[in-house]
Order: sequence, then structure tokens, then C-alpha cells
Amino acid sequence: MTAYVVYSGDPVLRALEKITANKARVIFLVDARGHLDGVLSDGDFRRWISTSASINTEARVIEAANTSPRSLPIGSTPAEISHAFDAGVDHVPLVDERGHLVAIAINRADELRIGRHIVAADAPTVVIAEIGNNHQGDVAYAKRLVELSAEAGADIVKFQLRDMAALYRQGTDGSSGEDLGAQYTLDLLAKFNLDADQLFEVFDHCAKVGVDVMCTAWDPISVDRLVDYGVTSLKVASADMTNHALLRHMATSGTPMVISTGMSTEGEIRETVELIRATGVPHAFLHCQSTYPAPFKDVNLAYLIRLAELTQGPVGYSGHERGIHIPVAAVAMGARIIEKHFTTDKAQEGNDHTVSLLPGEFKEMVQRIREVEEALGSNSPRAVSTGEMMNRVNLAKSLVATRRIEVGHVLTEADVDIKSPGRGLQPNAWDKLVGRTTTRSFDPGDFFYATDLGAAAVRGRDYNFRRPWGLAVRYHDVESMTRDTTPDFLEFHFSYQDLDIDPAKVFSARLPMAFCTHAPELFAGDFILDLASPDNDVFQRSVHELQRVVDVTRRLKAYFREDEADPVIVANLGGFTKDGFVGASKRRVMYNRIADGLGLIDDAGVRICAQTMPPYPWHMGGQSFHNLFVDPSETANWAKEHGRRLCFDVSHSKLAANYLGLSFAETTELLAPHTDHLHLVDATGVDGEGVQVGDGEVDWALLAHQLDLLAPDAAFIPEIWQGHVNDGEGFWIALERLEQWF
Repeated sequence: MTAYVVYSGDPVLRALEKITANKARVIFLVDARGHLDGVLSDGDFRRWISTSASINTEARVIEAANTSPRSLPIGSTPAEISHAFDAGVDHVPLVDERGHLVAIAINRADELRIGRHIVAADAPTVVIAEIGNNHQGDVAYAKRLVELSAEAGADIVKFQLRDMAALYRQGTDGSSGEDLGAQYTLDLLAKFNLDADQLFEVFDHCAKVGVDVMCTAWDPISVDRLVDYGVTSLKVASADMTNHALLRHMATSGTPMVISTGMSTEGEIRETVELIRATGVPHAFLHCQSTYPAPFKDVNLAYLIRLAELTQGPVGYSGHERGIHIPVAAVAMGARIIEKHFTTDKAQEGNDHTVSLLPGEFKEMVQRIREVEEALGSNSPRAVSTGEMMNRVNLAKSLVATRRIEVGHVLTEADVDIKSPGRGLQPNAWDKLVGRTTTRSFDPGDFFYATDLGAAAVRGRDYNFRRPWGLAVRYHDVESMTRDTTPDFLEFHFSYQDLDIDPAKVFSARLPMAFCTHAPELFAGDFILDLASPDNDVFQRSVHELQRVVDVTRRLKAYFREDEADPVIVANLGGFTKDGFVGASKRRVMYNRIADGLGLIDDAGVRICAQTMPPYPWHMGGQSFHNLFVDPSETANWAKEHGRRLCFDVSHSKLAANYLGLSFAETTELLAPHTDHLHLVDATGVDGEGVQVGDGEVDWALLAHQLDLLAPDAAFIPEIWQGHVNDGEGFWIALERLEQWF
């Protein structure tokens, strides 16, 4: 509530800052004792401005506020609160009998909270394991089903509660005289029904397991028992969607309601929607086909769209068909709740078992739902993903010079051709390029860049840093990258073909700087270095290839400034998988495997530094799952246990922190003490790596402060993706920005 409250004596500017922060366009004013004094909305502020002779944002906010705000007593029903909302009011203060602000009711018909879970368009789909009566009347079995549901990824488990005497016309006296279907149902319930106290024992177990509970209440007595217990949500079975008396009774409690629409006509759905809206209770409707099992031709997922239009709120899908693919499709159609029956044996007595999912099936359904959620994305303008950017460079085409072109030449069509790869201007810039006067010279095959369209070119210069700094280079661009600046060192990013080049054919004398190297990830035959691999052939080849990197690095010493410290070799040591992450116990085995592999390498005279890794690395434009050197605690422990040092890649570790939900400051505190080398580069999300410094999510001022304290001697390079193109333009921009912090 603090986001919506200021003191009446605070300055107007303070209130405006809070209005901006809470994004609600309103703030409530209280005195020192918490008494509600007024409200300030955007409209109130505009009226104050229009009637004031002069604007003073340091004036007391009470002077600009509406001092007669609409409020309701704290005990108001959902219906009373709902009626207080109108076209201009989405926030209503709730006060106690003395006028103290106690709570704020917010009109969010498009959002529903069930326990710890939000049901909304921008929230993960809430997945419900419908245990129902599949517990076979056994409390212990019910608890086991709860545990298995949670392990399978269920957010909520759902049960059913009936007071048999209140629900059925014959009470508890049996089923004689009923039709066959009703008789079958009553006989099952007589065998398998759990009473309220038994269910509450199971609900208590749910709390211990860490999964929320929803329960279908079939009668008013059951509603009252569940509300008194404090169940997070009441479910309305399809059979009760037209039972308006029961729905009204549920709604009076204010407990969120989830209503299935199976066996109902659209007219009946409309009636119930109107009734539920009038109560003001938080709610969501589920599309449902109440046949067991439901034929695919009758499921009609397209109705989800219409149901959302009718209810103007979140909708979901309760499925009784076979398989897991229909709920996954429902998510793609807009379902924000998925409910599926859950069992351990489909052959058990009871018609729900037949349409239930086994734990493994349920787990796979949840996994596929999460994948579809990721894939759905948004309808914002299309952006090129990191993987696509890599493939665009490799596969797309660029505008290149056809011949030697001097400065001051007016470009003609004959001067320009379209060739791969896609490092330069895309072919669609042809018309913008032809006719321009060149500001630099070109050799045949040189790329044209954005700077050739008139943008000012950024060039290297002398830089001033508190720690050694360097540049990422290949053998062929050392001269061009050091033309305008002299870094403290060069970091050679080897390709596997570079390892076959004799350094003596590249360098004729010592360069006035130090150096380090970066081992290739990819080798001939699509081989990716992986010292963690359980495959002995992969392991042995990885050791062999890394030894080659060490040998070449040692040979390079003859061509660079002699340094006190041995040159660093940055290496991605492996630990990736293609289909998903592995568990902690398997990671421990993989970490030890890497340590064993490093022990087989003669690394005298060099320092092999394990590079910190992102959760979703890109290998030749394809995304993998990385398991090692992602979690900062595990990485730091490995470095300490095995006496190894790290290359702290800021982009990689920021992505890892985002994925793990960790503070990046905490991540830095863990990794920096074990760091000998830094890759400074920004990041976004969980897989947006290589972002230009200052264009992502890294707090550079804080990072620089931490590194000064924890790793003051670690050298760095700006590791901007494609930073070397256009004579290092990306690197120069990064260095310009980094100077203010480092």
C-alpha cells in the first residue's frame, strides 16, 4: 500500500514522483496518524495548475488534493466495492471506523490472484492438477498425489468437497431408485468421498509441500467449511454453473472463484457472467467439454476467444480429452489456467482416472506449456534475436566494394556488389549508398558500413584506465586494430584453423604490449570442446585440443612484451546439453570431470581461466543449455576447491543472474575474488548477450566499484559482439563509455 500513500504535508513533487512510480495516476494522502485526508490524481493536479497563480512543486500536496475522496468501510463486500468503481475511479480507499486508511481496493477485472499465483495475460499459465476423488477415499494416497503433482510442476492441486446429506435428495440413504448414471456416481462417492476434516488434513499437507489448494464446493455447507478453513479459491463445477443460489453464496465470502462452463449454453454462460460480475468477486471462467473422454472434434478451443470477449477477464481450459497436446494448444489460444485430472493408475475405479494424466505425462505437459509461453512472445514490432544476428552475419549478404576506391570518389553501381557474409550494410541500403562521396578508401571486397552513409565514424584513441585493458583480435586484424591506439594487451580469439598457423609467419618482431588468448569452442567436424562430457572420445579430444591452444600460446610469448604474469587462456570448458538443464548431482560430476581434464594438460607458463557462462549459450547460431559456470556459488566453490582462476564475463554472468533470480551485485561478490580476467559487455534478459556497454541492464557504476575492491588487478577487454567490424567501431564506443567508470 505504501506505493499509493504520501503524507498530507509532503511536497507536491514527492506525490508526483510516487504517482509516476506506481503507474496508477493516483495517490492517497494521510496525516501522521494514518487518517485519510484526500486524494491526488492526474486530474486533480491539472486543476490545481490551472487555478494557481504560480506553480510551486514544494507546496504541501494537500493544497492540490481533492479533500473529499470517495471511500468505503474496510468490511465492505466485493459487490459494494465493485459498484464504487466507475469510468474514472479504479482505486477506492478502505477506511476503518475512525477514518484511518487501512487498504486500497484496485479494479483489476483482468487479473485474478489464487494463493501465490497471478492469473493474467502477462503472467505464467496457472496449471491445476485435478485430484478430485482420484484419491480413492484414502487420505495417505491423497497426500501422495499432492506430492507427485508438485513434483510434476502443478501450481495448484484441486479437490472436491460434498456434504452428501445436503447435496443429494436421498441424503446418505443410498442410491436406489435413481437412474443408472446417478446410481453409479452415488455408489462411487459412497466409497471414495472424503469429508471436510479429512480433506483439511490433506490441505495442511499441501502447505507443507508448497502447493496451493483449490476445492470444488458442491453445496452451501461445503462452501462454508472451505471458507472457514481459508481455501485460496473456490471452484464451480460445470454442473453448478447455472446454480445461481450456490454461486451467490460463494461470492458473499469474497473468495476468488473459478467457474467451468461445460454442459452450458451461451445464454446460460451470459447469465452467470452477469451474476458473478455483479457480486464483484474475483473470478475466471474455464472453457470445458464435459465428456469423459472428450472427442477432439467437440473440444472447440476457438471458443476460448469468445469466452474472453464475454467475460472481459482471464479465461482458462478444463480438459477431459486424452493426451497433453490440447491443453498446450489452449495456452496458445489464450488460456491462462489449465486444469487436468491427475492419477497414478488410469485403470483404477472411477471415470476420472480414464481421462487423467500420469505424473510423467503431467510433467511433460507443464514443460510444453512453459515452452509455448516462451514461444508466444508479444505483438510488439519484430526484433532480431541474438541467434538470428549470428546467423545473419554468417548467412546473409552485404554491400562490398568491387575495386580499389579512393577517398572523395562518388560511388556508382559499378563500384558496389552484393556478397556474403553479412557483416556490412545489408543489400537494401544499395540505393542509399550509390551516389555518395567516400570518406575513406576501399580495397576490393571491403565491406560498406553505416558510417559510409554519412554517420560519423568512431575511431580508437589513447584511453585512461585504472587497470590493464586490451582488445579482442585475430591474427589478420592486429595492425588495423592498433593503428590509432596502443592497448596494454591483445586477446587473440582463435579459430581452430588459427591453431595451425605458425606465429613466426605473422609476427617478425616483438610488439610493445602483452597478450592473452581465447580457446576456440568449435573445432573441425562440428566438434565443440567439452571437458565435462561423459563420452570418453569427446573428453580425450577436448583435452587434446586445449593442449594445442596451450602450446600455441606459449609460442606466442616470443612476440610480445615479457610480463611478470603468465598469459591467460580464456576457455569455455564445457558442460552444455542440448535438450534441458541437468540436476545438481549431475553438475557435481561434470565439474569434477573438468577438473580431471585440466589435470591432464601441461599448462606450465600459462593460466587457463574458466569463463563464466550464460544459461543459454549460442553455438553457431543455435541455443543450448549450459549447466556449469552459470551459478555463481557453484563457480566460486569450484575455483576455490581446485585452485583455478576465472574469466568473469559480465554479460554471461548477468544473464545467469537474471535466469537464477539473483542480484548481480551478489553475483559479482562471489565471482570477483576468483577472477584474473574480465570481459566487459552488457546484457539483456536471459539470452541477450554481447550488448553494447550502457545499452543493457548492467549497473556499470556499481560493478566498477565492486571490481575495484574485489579484483583490482584483473585486466579487461570490451567483448562487444561484432565489435571489431568497421575497424573496431563497437569496441571504441564501449571504451569511450567504460572510461567514466573504470
